[in-house]
Amino acid sequence: MAPAGSPTTLPLCVCLLLASGFAQAGRLLVVPMDGSHWFTMQMVVEKLIHKGHEVVVVVPEVSWQLGKSLNLTVKTYSTSYTLEDLDHRFKAASGGQWKTPEHRTLSIIRGFGKGFFDFIASHCRSLFNDKKLVEYLKQSSFDAVFLDPFELCGLTVAKYLSLPSVFFSRYFLCHYVEEGAQCPGPLSYVPRLFSKFTDTMTFMERVSNLVYYMEERVFCHYIFKTAVEIASEVLQTPVTMDDLFYQVSIWLFRTDFVLDFPKPVMPNMVFIGGINCQQRKPLSKVCCLFFST
Repeated sequence: MAPAGSPTTLPLCVCLLLASGFAQAGRLLVVPMDGSHWFTMQMVVEKLIHKGHEVVVVVPEVSWQLGKSLNLTVKTYSTSYTLEDLDHRFKAASGGQWKTPEHRTLSIIRGFGKGFFDFIASHCRSLFNDKKLVEYLKQSSFDAVFLDPFELCGLTVAKYLSLPSVFFSRYFLCHYVEEGAQCPGPLSYVPRLFSKFTDTMTFMERVSNLVYYMEERVFCHYIFKTAVEIASEVLQTPVTMDDLFYQVSIWLFRTDFVLDFPKPVMPNMVFIGGINCQQRKPLSKVCCLFFST
């Protein structure tokens, strides 16, 4: 899928939304997701720093690329696994995708397996076990939390610190986005993610769309059970995934509405265009030679 806008459109939009004022710099806490998710978020973080905002990134001490090669404050917390363990977990999870050629949400969740999602969720327990880091976060007076929802700890941190949160992602596997944003998603014409249906479904396709949605509710609750349990421990009160997603202030979607089927959206759901993972480079100069016969 090609980027929907110019390279500067995405960072500029985020800057305007996150800044507390056009002339006043903000203090932003970033809780990113490792891997390819970080490449796009890194572009935005760099632009925010260039605009004068103070950015602090909280990352596990073992990661692939998180927080590296950036002129910003990086706070790390210890983990119980090594880089080799991280590579092994990811290879095992990604390898499961080739065993399920049917690309729908349920098959993707099954392919990764609950163990992989539990592994990602363990970051949050490690973060909050670092009492010195938690105390630093409490005393730093951040204005907002900038997060990738696939690292659910960002939602827990935002709720723990009682801060506004900014969601930054292309999509989320489960139904929590619609419910968290209190946005209607009529199953009769809004196809579920990866269902391969269109917005003009037949009756049987609508029935299947409903079945996919019911499957999501069952399996997503199971998959993210550990993450919810950790959030409940940290917040010292029972919480659900809906509780975590309800608190999101702004939903930034790395896409354009014309690339998706028509569906209702709320005023705080913003399509910022472009899903590129790295800055585009200009085309190399090509010399064209014309031959005459």
